[in-house]
Amino acid sequence: MFLILFKALRPALLLITLSVTLTAAAQWSLFESDFDDAQKTWKEIEARLPPYPKPENLVPFEAGAATPHRFFVDAPSISVGEDGVVRYTLVVRSAGGAANVSFEGIRCETREQKYYAIGQANGAWSRARNPQWRRIEYKEINRHHGVLYGDFFCNGKSPVRSAESAVDALKYGPAEPR
Repeated sequence: MFLILFKALRPALLLITLSVTLTAAAQWSLFESDFDDAQKTWKEIEARLPPYPKPENLVPFEAGAATPHRFFVDAPSISVGEDGVVRYTLVVRSAGGAANVSFEGIRCETREQKYYAIGQANGAWSRARNPQWRRIEYKEINRHHGVLYGDFFCNGKSPVRSAESAVDALKYGPAEPR
């Protein structure tokens, strides 16, 4: 009797099994495309140049013993954009007293850095000539970018919660979990 019932229901069971399999496959392809779309749709917001940094607003940070330079971030210039980019003004002073000023961004998700503008001696900004995202590597020549990324502005692939969190980390050391 069971065999007769099974033979009678066999086409219906096959149809149900096929339907469930196709539905699962369709859902899986949507699941996969959600991840692809998330990576493809990132759009950088337009960066607004901050006011030129004032000496009283500069917060120092250490970038390692191998460099004779001193590094500072202009606290009021720090912003955490909706695009996940932490933007800030960096001031690098050489041992001889020369200063380089740049307005930059760090994209935590991809561990990249970008120059938006370079500061001039007269206190004006000049747009960077070729603003491209560049991978942050822990090399001595640009170690300060790795330090800003790893110690102050990013928690893994996510930016800090706010500009205030970044300023506090620069002043008092990283407090957010890594």
